[in-house]
Amino acid sequence: MSKATTTGTPPERAEDPDLGAAGSQLSTAPREELANLPALGVIGWARWFWRQLTSMRVALLLLLLLSLGAIPGSLIPQSGIDETKVADFRKSHTFLAPVYDKLGLFHVYSSVWFSAIYILLFVSLIGCIVPRTWQFIGQLRGRPPGAPKRLTRLPAYTTWRTGTEPEQVREAALALLKKRRFRAHLAGDAVAAEKGYLREVGNLAFHIALIVMLIAFAWGQLFKSEGNKLIVEGDGFSNTTTQYDDFKSGNLFTTDDLVPFSFHLDKFTGTYEASGPNKGTPRTYQAALTYSQGAYGKDKKDLVKVNEPLEIGDAKVYLTAHGYAPVITVRDGKGNVVYRDAVPLLPLDSNVTSTGVVKVLDGYRNAQGVSEQLGISAFLLPTYTPGSETASTFPALRNPVLNLTPYHGDLGVDSGIPQSVYQLDKSHVKEFKDSKGRQLRDNLKPGQTMQLPNGAGSITYESTKEWANFQVVQQPGTSWALAGSLTAIFGLAASLFIQRRRVWVRAVKGADGVTVVEMAGLGRSESAKVPEELGDLAGILYDRAPGAPEPDEHSHDSDAEPDAGSPDQDDTTTPDTEVVPAEGAETQ
Repeated sequence: MSKATTTGTPPERAEDPDLGAAGSQLSTAPREELANLPALGVIGWARWFWRQLTSMRVALLLLLLLSLGAIPGSLIPQSGIDETKVADFRKSHTFLAPVYDKLGLFHVYSSVWFSAIYILLFVSLIGCIVPRTWQFIGQLRGRPPGAPKRLTRLPAYTTWRTGTEPEQVREAALALLKKRRFRAHLAGDAVAAEKGYLREVGNLAFHIALIVMLIAFAWGQLFKSEGNKLIVEGDGFSNTTTQYDDFKSGNLFTTDDLVPFSFHLDKFTGTYEASGPNKGTPRTYQAALTYSQGAYGKDKKDLVKVNEPLEIGDAKVYLTAHGYAPVITVRDGKGNVVYRDAVPLLPLDSNVTSTGVVKVLDGYRNAQGVSEQLGISAFLLPTYTPGSETASTFPALRNPVLNLTPYHGDLGVDSGIPQSVYQLDKSHVKEFKDSKGRQLRDNLKPGQTMQLPNGAGSITYESTKEWANFQVVQQPGTSWALAGSLTAIFGLAASLFIQRRRVWVRAVKGADGVTVVEMAGLGRSESAKVPEELGDLAGILYDRAPGAPEPDEHSHDSDAEPDAGSPDQDDTTTPDTEVVPAEGAETQ
């Protein structure tokens, strides 16, 4: 009767020179070598610098610096994104603004220092991946190394004696290892096998994915475009830069890169919770569009919802905001219509209390026939409730009331100084007075008219339309960035949870003519998986090559020291290691 044992030995023994090729690295990571600094010349220093740059330690450091460098880009207003906020920051922080200018913190992503970190990380990853990829391809094309002379030096080891011929044991071991998806082959008197190549595949895939993500990020920033357009129901839009309310793009973007399309806002629909604790909470935001792609494209209809954009080619049309646009008609002193349009108002709160300005710039003449400009401050309550004159009580148009305050004179639009369409410059205008000498203002419901004093004309609140704000985004490289991030996740998981390991099975005739079977395993790092797996394999192989009785001289010699194969000896241990017995490797 015999017994097979599996022992764990210190991992340092795996680096023993006696192991030869069997103890070679189980990964393609470059070895750290100390440079002979006194003998370094220009070429030597260049090689040393290149090795440091392409090391994993420096790559992780650069990745950390890149992440830290992106923080000010998120906290500090950026000139390429919001010039107004940058200007406000400069006014509010007169001391910090010049410092930020010198550090490039108002344009972080195009600054010299951020670009340097970005490029160095890019070079580091490429310099690390290319040689490791070729080395790994060489490993795949080769075969697992042959067994070392002394398998007992490996971290996991087991042995037993069997009456089965060595050739049969090796054939059974080869078939078993291949069935367990090991790359195995006969190498002399042993079977050499290796498994876990997906660990290195995952490692390389992770780093390649990082490069793909860096390229996609740079490509997207250089060629991106983003514009906003407010459209009232019944109006349309063509994708040209002159049609946008505001537009920004990357440094390499040209107008030829715009996707040719147009669309028409047929109707905007918004519904809200009518009662309960969530009263007024939006339930539905959707815009019905009719769009066409290209100059001669056929009209198509689609619905754009929040987080459900309309995709046309490489462009995505997002629905970002909505509000109300009262239809206003202005007549002069003779009753002639000088203005009729839907005027978009800006929401002030969640109940869409809105404010804005109606500007009549041309065509208006007062009762005396004098040409003037009209400016009308407008304040809309979609749902007016008596006693709550300053805010709407519900976001839908349940009881709309429009408060109008008209002015006449020079609105200052011809001064050459740009001004907002939602603000009124009152420095050169006069108020209209009512019969009591107070400033003229009135609340109108749809269909009602405000008469201007002294036959100066009238203002009519015709009806209310809804408007929607759309953001059109073109950012190439997003699909590549998504693919890179998913690949990086799976690659990292593979490199963390898959272990590269080698197994050898040696079967030779002993001095007494009985076959001695030795099995050993080696992993990249100390892990319980290698002994456990070796024990499982040894148990299966033991069933195919059962143990042979020990020589009689050992069984009758009570004073003899029990050897490794004696049934009276427990599983052996070595200092500072744990014994893992081979499952099923004991025969009574």
